[in-house]
Amino acid sequence: MRSKMSRAAVAASVVAALGFTAACGGGGDEEKGAETKPSATASSSADGKAKDTAGTGALTEAQLKEAALAKGDVKGYAIADLPAEGMSGDAVPAQPSACQPLANMFHSTSDPQAKARVGRTVTPEDELSGSAISLALAAHEQSDAEKVMADLRKATENCTEYEHVGSKYSKIEALTAPGQGDEAVAYKMQGDIEGAEIPMSFTVVRSGSTLIGFHAMNMLDADKATVPAELVDAQVEKLAKTTS
Repeated sequence: MRSKMSRAAVAASVVAALGFTAACGGGGDEEKGAETKPSATASSSADGKAKDTAGTGALTEAQLKEAALAKGDVKGYAIADLPAEGMSGDAVPAQPSACQPLANMFHSTSDPQAKARVGRTVTPEDELSGSAISLALAAHEQSDAEKVMADLRKATENCTEYEHVGSKYSKIEALTAPGQGDEAVAYKMQGDIEGAEIPMSFTVVRSGSTLIGFHAMNMLDADKATVPAELVDAQVEKLAKTTS
């Protein structure tokens, strides 16, 4: 038990050190052909669900704060503000460059950059879960948000492993994206960070011009390093209500 708790503490400290961002991307144009991997799922018109659009212009930081999940919004989770210093916004080159959008996820940047960002840490109330989750909202003009999603999607399709800031990331695999918002991307990977092998997964949803990014880690059980569907549902719904 002590060993498990120690590893959980390491995972939490890694999350605090790295911070988390909303969907980040860089380089490349949106592919116009049919998507071949699950992460490329467009979540609205493809499955007949109504679009959950939060406007075409960039939201303000105040609007993002109002729209972000807060304490008491989701049963079973403690939600707190992610400090601004946890979202540096500085881009650092990754090798190979095709993986840059994935690397940017850890440094709260994108191409184009967001007009405003707000982050949250989410901790399961089950102290033995071993999970560490973060979410962030990023405000863009809609065309910029669409480009970021296209670049991120392309990276999940073309990147298998990369190195970034002294750490290695591998076992990148596209996942089926949730049916939320206007489009979504999801994938998983393993990070070798400071000697710790950390399974992690990402889900990014675009709702109009706003990007919502989720990042989950679990050092105790790789199968549990997933983004909870209830968090995605709750955040997309709150954003839609706040901006309607």
